Amino acid sequence: MFVSYKWLQEYVDLTGITTHELAEKITRSGIEVEGVEAVAVRDEKIVVGYVMERDQHPNADKLSRCLVDTGDGEPKQIICGAPNVAQGQKVIVATPGARLPGGIKIKKAKLRGEESNGMICSLQELGIEGKLVAKEYSEGIFVFPSDAEIGRNAIDQLELDDEVLELGLTPNRADALNMIGVAYEVAAILDRDVKWPTIELAESNEKASDYITLKIEANEDNPLYVARVVKNVKVAPSPLWLQARLMKAGIRPINNVVDITNFVLLEYGQPLHAFDYEKLGTKEILVRCAKDGETITTLDDQERKLTSDHLVITNGTEPVALAGVMGGANSEVDSMTTTVLIESAVFTSATIRKAVKDFGLRSEASTRFEKGIDPTRTRAAADRAAQLMALYANGEVVGGVVEVDTLQVEEKRVSISVERMNNILGTALTADVMSDIFKRLQFNFSVDNDVFRVNVPLRRPDITIEEDLVEEIARLYGYDVIESTLPVGEGTPGRLSEYQSKRRQIRNFLEGVGLYQATTYSLTSKERAKQFALEVGEAIPLAMPMSEERSTLRLSLIPHLLDAVKYNQARQMDSLALYEVGKVFIGNDNDELPLEKERLASIITGSWHDHEWQGEKKSVDFFVAKGIVEGLLEKLNILNSVRFEAATREGMHPGRTANILIGDELVGYIGQLHPDVQSSYDLTDTYVFELSLDAVLHTDVSDISYEPISRYPSITRDIALVVDEAVSAGNLRDVIINAGGSLLTKVSLFDLYQGEHMEVGKKSVAFSLVYLNRERTLTDEEVTKAHDKVLQALETELGATLRK
Repeated sequence: MFVSYKWLQEYVDLTGITTHELAEKITRSGIEVEGVEAVAVRDEKIVVGYVMERDQHPNADKLSRCLVDTGDGEPKQIICGAPNVAQGQKVIVATPGARLPGGIKIKKAKLRGEESNGMICSLQELGIEGKLVAKEYSEGIFVFPSDAEIGRNAIDQLELDDEVLELGLTPNRADALNMIGVAYEVAAILDRDVKWPTIELAESNEKASDYITLKIEANEDNPLYVARVVKNVKVAPSPLWLQARLMKAGIRPINNVVDITNFVLLEYGQPLHAFDYEKLGTKEILVRCAKDGETITTLDDQERKLTSDHLVITNGTEPVALAGVMGGANSEVDSMTTTVLIESAVFTSATIRKAVKDFGLRSEASTRFEKGIDPTRTRAAADRAAQLMALYANGEVVGGVVEVDTLQVEEKRVSISVERMNNILGTALTADVMSDIFKRLQFNFSVDNDVFRVNVPLRRPDITIEEDLVEEIARLYGYDVIESTLPVGEGTPGRLSEYQSKRRQIRNFLEGVGLYQATTYSLTSKERAKQFALEVGEAIPLAMPMSEERSTLRLSLIPHLLDAVKYNQARQMDSLALYEVGKVFIGNDNDELPLEKERLASIITGSWHDHEWQGEKKSVDFFVAKGIVEGLLEKLNILNSVRFEAATREGMHPGRTANILIGDELVGYIGQLHPDVQSSYDLTDTYVFELSLDAVLHTDVSDISYEPISRYPSITRDIALVVDEAVSAGNLRDVIINAGGSLLTKVSLFDLYQGEHMEVGKKSVAFSLVYLNRERTLTDEEVTKAHDKVLQALETELGATLRK
């Protein structure tokens, strides 16, 4: 809703309040003011000029040479390119030194050899949007009426010396979709009175009932319809003040009759429609539901095919308007119109909303009907329009109205006690303070034993329960002056469970090492449901799937992460690292619901490091993925409880896959996708892992202990062991640790050799062992003794020998 500051002053006294101060107060009271904008550029050197002479520019076909009187003495020659400039016009002239929007400064200049002392302007050049300019001036300069004063400031003459507040209204505040509604709001904020327009009608001795009869067949959809007749109107451009108010509200001026209906809509919030009485062809108005297949051509020259769900205004036989949305082209007011039928009615919101949705045809009128209007203003709005048509279209108002009224509405009555109000707000308001606020809102009320019984006016349909009254009191008392208070009551403060806290640590760690979180569907196809599953179980089909691709609950997160990688790589995102925390669903043999288990899965492909300047590039490999898993398990303080074991899994590379175990329990796997799988997805080397969070996060964690850095030196011994190819480095490391005793503090694998200098079926694995006594300096004898035990255990348990 765009609200003109100067127009608003006609309904409420704004003395001492600037536009920006008013915007701040309105925002603080609950309606956000999204912006305050000046309507047009303001410059004293932009004046009304009179075109005394106009002839063709001697050196340009599309330029005119004009002699213009700007009221300051000698006429000025101005070169103008507008196609509609003509002798005898009064126009907008920006004289030398004037500044236009965009920082344009007008200077004396020569155009094609002819001197130009200013610029004849269009409204767009003053900052008015082109879509708001009357059509006759949308392609050229604006022309003032003949009574415009030469030399006067053009912005003042156009009544554009104003600022507009843009209200960001929520759907419940339909009452503020009109100037009087905004006036009520501002009056309540400032504690001032609302001034309604004065309506004085001079009616003829004729009766409207002699011109028109009215029948309503759809009383539920149209409970109130008021018709007024104004004859002998002269359709012409509206006065400048009226055009300006419409433009400031975001509506393009059309002609005086149509502009008046739009003006009253903005003023009262009551949509009106003006029919050309002669074009109706009958003396009858019939409001009914449309017939299936019936058509109407609306004012936008579009033919609309109707159904029985749509409400239409007819002349007894054919539709002349789509009720509450848009009039028909067959009854449009134009320059030849002499008698106008004014429609002011109440249509139900659901009926209008249905038509708007079906035709995609939202208008200023339909917006207000959809949100709800104040039915107490329907008759007054028709009278106001008739009054203005008499004043500005020289019309003669025919006596009386024709109406059908089956409307039954009454004010809602909502009660609330002072105690209840203070309990909700955490305040200590008195009954007098509440009474003062309800008076400012102009709500009628009574008070009995500190209980307020409020009669809510029909202009405020958003107030239905006591909490709505609490909101009204709070916002006008001032949200900023209500002190913050803690709720009173028993209870324990909320916190994350240990499981939730660890899950958050996992996300933080993975994102810290460069992975991006993904969220994928829980539903997949029957064929893919069991792919990469960590745990064997039945796949659960849906009873009514939306498609075959989404027909089964997943058993693994990996398949959809593969889809995500394929999608991104098809868009030239070659290096990806994604993770997901989500549920899988494992079926039972009986009819019980499936088990829901939480999993962590990740997929990594492409480059892990790529520094072009340094010439460094490292592709993802098994040990990058394993390092991420180990870092995560170390973060959770369970790395020492975990072991990796070579494994063969369907869909995974046979030599680059490992199971992850805690004790003897399988809790996950890690590895490279099988080359066939990679090829089917058009991927390069791609690594994945999946962990059972239920198992990992419920693993017992020992307390973290710290030891001071030893003051004594350590001794390092390296050993190269020859073992069978089937013996894993992990088994060797376990034996070394178990045999090394308390002196062995670190074991590191640093070399693997298989080649021509090694016996067939054998390999060389080299470890670095660090020995340390934290209480004293080690002797060679102590280290040798401990080291011999390690070598003996390796030979006995795994058949390892030292490489010579």
